[in-house]
Order: sequence, then C-alpha cells, then structure tokens
Amino acid sequence: MATLIDNSMPKMANGDAVKVDPKPKSPEIFVNGVEITLEAIQQEVQNHEAETPKDAVLNAARALVIRELLLQKADALGLSAEPMEDAQGRRETDEDAKVRQLLEQEVDVPRAGEEECQRYFDQHQDKFSSDTIYEARHILLAGALEDPVARRKGMVKAAQIIESLNKAPDRFGEFAREFSQCPSAKEGGNLGQLTKGQTVPEFETVLFELEEGQMSPTPVPTPFGYHIIQLDRIIEGRQLPFDHVKSKIAAFLEASSWSRAVAQYIGILAGEAEIKGIQIDGADSPLVQ
Repeated sequence: MATLIDNSMPKMANGDAVKVDPKPKSPEIFVNGVEITLEAIQQEVQNHEAETPKDAVLNAARALVIRELLLQKADALGLSAEPMEDAQGRRETDEDAKVRQLLEQEVDVPRAGEEECQRYFDQHQDKFSSDTIYEARHILLAGALEDPVARRKGMVKAAQIIESLNKAPDRFGEFAREFSQCPSAKEGGNLGQLTKGQTVPEFETVLFELEEGQMSPTPVPTPFGYHIIQLDRIIEGRQLPFDHVKSKIAAFLEASSWSRAVAQYIGILAGEAEIKGIQIDGADSPLVQ
C-alpha cells in the first residue's frame, strides 16, 4: 500500500530553499529608528515561501518589521516575558512570549455564539459531511516512469492477469499474492479503507468510477507502474449533525476573528510608527495568514 500514498508536500516555487545573494542591494529599513539589518533578513528569509527570491526577502523583511513593532509596543507597555512550554517541553523565546502576551492583552476577540455557529453551519453544510469510503484491492506490476521497458512489461502482464480474472474473478487475492509488487500483496492486494486524497490522482480517477464488485477493465497507469483495481465496497459519506461540529465551527470563527483583529491592531501600530524602507499594513502580518 505504501506505493500508492502521495507524499508530495507544498514546496518553494522551484522546490528548493531560497538562496539569497550574499551582497544583494537592499533598502535601509528602520522601525522608529531601529534598523532591520540585512543579516537579520537573510536569517529570516528561509522561513518564508515565495515565488521568487526577491519576494521571499520582502516577506522576511515585512515579518521582521511587524515583529519589531509588536516588541516595541510590548516594551512600551512594560510587559515582562513569561515564556511557556509546550507538551514536548519546548520553551518560548522571551521575544515570542512578549508578542503572545501583548496580543492576549491588546486583542479582544468575542466568543462565537450558538446562533452565529448555526448560521455558518447552515450556509456551509457541504463542509460538514464524512468522507465517502472505498474498500479496494489492487495488483501492482511495478514500472517507474523512467524505465519504459519495465513499464511495457508491466502493462502487458497486467492485461494478461485481467483476462484471467475475467474468467475467474474469485482468484483476485491469489493473483495479488503471486504477482503484485506492492506490500499489500501479502494481504491479497487489500488496501483497506480509502478516502479521497489518500492515493495518487491516476489511481483515484479510476477507483471512483467503479461500481461495487467491479474490476478495472484495463491496466491503470500511475507513476509506480500498472494497477488492476477491484472495488469491493462503497460507504457513502453522511451529513454530520450540528452538535457534532459546533465546537469546531466556534473555534474556526474565533480564529478568523482573531486574525482580523490582529491585522487591524498591526495596522494601527504601523500607522503610529515611523517606518522607513518598506510599506507595512495589517494585511502583511505573518500572524494572520
């Protein structure tokens, strides 16, 4: 089954870490007279996804300016850092603690009420249903995309197996144990219960079109090779009741309100500050993404 899981994760635009010219041209950036140094920006830049290195540098500079604004405000209010630890024992830095304490003190977010949660639920019911589950088996004839000879052999063998299974469909598990090159072979090709997004798109496209008890009529190509897919059962998703999701809706609405409130607060601080070298407003905040 491991061969089916899509482990792709979002990356930088080109898949690599952003590289910064060791001597790039950069405007001098100051926040109320405090400089945001080029060295600090270069250290921060790897924490920001962007389409281009230039955008990554700009995002890093904005994040540092906003952080400086918040730290200056915390100091002005006389806040002393009281770092917290998470469940793994990781301790906040003093600066992180000050920023957190400042926002807790200065940003007031009302709790989401029952009526507000119910209204959101009624307007977005498509978001509150369980996934349809597909119980399936497969036989994999492996062949990487960069190995056309192996793929050709896999396709031919898969077609031969399908022909045999059309005559003896009850032998699917037997054929999987004998021919499949997936770890699921020892389980007769059983993939367990699958939901959307758990397998590669090429596999899902065919799987979701099958009816219960149906086998793919032709070999199914994916980056791993050619598959023979058997759909055993479909468990349709169901609408979740409001009481089941009410707490999640409340948390989402409160988090959204908090993000907007933080953006407004940062906008106020930026409007009151003397910032040179970069344009900042509340929407730039990395805290409200």
